[in-house]
Amino acid sequence: MISPFSQSVMSQRNSSPEKPLALENFSGDLFVLDDGLIARGCKAARESARKRIIFPIQRTQDDLVQRLINFLQPGTYIRPHFHPMKHATESILIMQGSLIFQTFDDMGEVQERIILKAGTFSCLIDIVPGICHNFVVTEADTVIAEFKKGPYDAATDKQFASWSPDEGTEQAREYLQKWTNEL
Repeated sequence: MISPFSQSVMSQRNSSPEKPLALENFSGDLFVLDDGLIARGCKAARESARKRIIFPIQRTQDDLVQRLINFLQPGTYIRPHFHPMKHATESILIMQGSLIFQTFDDMGEVQERIILKAGTFSCLIDIVPGICHNFVVTEADTVIAEFKKGPYDAATDKQFASWSPDEGTEQAREYLQKWTNEL
């Protein structure tokens, strides 16, 4: 079997070398998530300036169901956002590690904070479109699977909360520290 990570670790898309967003989409007829892939993905996330890396397992961005493995490290800033398209219900399954899933009101106040941890019944969340959310990673080498109806279009996939700071700014670091301290 061809390793899904064979060339994709070095071939990163939609990014600069300093801030890769994602690895190349998987290609092939059968995707198998195994220990080796988990180890390589976690290593890529640890080496990323963003402290995360996405591995799309759908074959193209045009697939009708978007399926992603997201490798995450504590300290990654997930900018609060919502999915505006009526079909964009999102499901997130915690496969390894843990995180705090948060929802926000229009002013940026946390409305819900939910602990999600692999290996427990609290490992899955499903959120309807239009709900502002993010998550704070609480354990090294956290791995999640995300599922959302496609096709993927970067222009319409998500809208960032107007009150939330851009990734990579000092204000973003302060927000993340505040949320971490509140845990």
